[in-house]
Amino acid sequence: MELNNIYIIGHRQPDTDSICSVIGYAELRNRTEPGRYIPARCGEVNAETEFALRKFNAEAPVYIASVEPTVSDIPLDTRSIRQDVPTVDVADLMDTYDMRNMPITDEDETLVGLVSEYGLARAYVRKNPREQLSLIPMRLETLARILDARTVVPAHETLGEGRVYTVIDALHVTLSRMTPDDIAIVGDNEPAQLALISAGVAALIIAEGAPVGERVIAAARTRGASVLATTLDAFSVGKMISLSLPARMIMETDVPTVRLEDSLEYAKGVVSNSKFRTACVVGEGGQHIGLISRTTLMQDVQKAVILLDHNEYSQAVDGIERADILEIIDHHRLGAISTLKPVKFLNDPVGSTSTLVTNKFIEAGVEPSPSTAGLLLAGILSDTMVMKLSTTTPVDIRAADYLAEITGVDPAEFGPELIQKGMDLDALPKEELLTRDMKRYNLFGRSIMVSQVMTSSFEFAETHADEIRAELEHLRATMGVDCFFALFTNVFANASDLFAAGDEGCITKLDLRDQPVRLEGVMSRKKDFIPKFGQMFRQL
Repeated sequence: MELNNIYIIGHRQPDTDSICSVIGYAELRNRTEPGRYIPARCGEVNAETEFALRKFNAEAPVYIASVEPTVSDIPLDTRSIRQDVPTVDVADLMDTYDMRNMPITDEDETLVGLVSEYGLARAYVRKNPREQLSLIPMRLETLARILDARTVVPAHETLGEGRVYTVIDALHVTLSRMTPDDIAIVGDNEPAQLALISAGVAALIIAEGAPVGERVIAAARTRGASVLATTLDAFSVGKMISLSLPARMIMETDVPTVRLEDSLEYAKGVVSNSKFRTACVVGEGGQHIGLISRTTLMQDVQKAVILLDHNEYSQAVDGIERADILEIIDHHRLGAISTLKPVKFLNDPVGSTSTLVTNKFIEAGVEPSPSTAGLLLAGILSDTMVMKLSTTTPVDIRAADYLAEITGVDPAEFGPELIQKGMDLDALPKEELLTRDMKRYNLFGRSIMVSQVMTSSFEFAETHADEIRAELEHLRATMGVDCFFALFTNVFANASDLFAAGDEGCITKLDLRDQPVRLEGVMSRKKDFIPKFGQMFRQL
């Protein structure tokens, strides 16, 4: 997810109207700002909606589990350095870019460690002053660069692993210990220089800007010893050689990591608890992606969203409280979503949100593509039950006629076919059947869940009544609501069978002991059922 995008998203249990209106509104907004508006969903697509998408050759909106800001929403410092690079180069890069920590990777860009300012200080101020200074295999030109030295005799292209001796006095002691792989640091003392070369030293580093005589050069060439000359003093040469060790030898491996999909709240916790006050962002297989710090996480990050077909927190995508809501388009009752700044809010009691989106196309003087027109038509026909629900208005009928003309689809033929695709009830487990289209309400201090299942007859509800009641009790307890209602709505009989689960007193007062209860004329959850039972809850 990118922060410059705006996500248009429906409710948690997306029906055909929710999915199709999202696709339609994204197309309309992208006419003026191409690619910026992303149609999204926070739930699975049902069978009816899949049929509509296939019929009109459309892709389902992108699935988004949460709009809470994640690590992927913030800029990352993508710099890193390979594990074989000399420590001094790591330090130079950290100094250049004012970095307190540098990620270290292998040749496959996999994170292997971190070099910190503390680690650099520890490498420079050696833990054990009696420890013998040594050199790992290194190219001669690299060592010369680190020491800012002039290569006088390049006898070896690469120096092997060996110890480093600083020859100040007691030359005979040093000579007795040296091997052909070792390196000697010496000052302006030609006899000592010649003696060390004769002893078979791998390389001679002449410090303090001392002159390099012809005899020394000739002897080095004869014996195959490399000679470097530097203006650094012997102590500084030793320290720079200690910093020539590769990054892998001083890096720390207990690096805190996060992933792009992790929330910023989680990342803040990881960084705060880290001794480095930073964390590395890694991908699959530990691939290094970037670095985050406390400074990075101080930014105020919000994802921009437009909500369609709902206006309540309980129905919205996870993380909506931390999102920047720009607009709401809905046709349901007013919910409890609040914003810190004014937003566009269209709430019109028509039959579907797809009707509202269609009217926006008309008002803008823009015609939807045939595919989108077909989807918007499906949204209207689905939410109005092919214009049979009491929520249907003349506005819905005009919008459907307009879309039918664009698509060449006959609503009277397409509508029943569409509805039938969502009515294969026997193939679904009871829990899925009762939760795929449910909405939560708060009515006069009580938490209410209302599920609606569209059917073509009353037979299914009557045949499976005991199973439905048992599952409702289970769902009520699991979801922690006071009452759980299920409407099995017969779209051809203009009535619904009602099942309910709740405490005994509530069920008795609502006269729902014998279930199912036939509710004549109740087709709409929001227009028929909630207003009627809302008044009954007021009196409990």
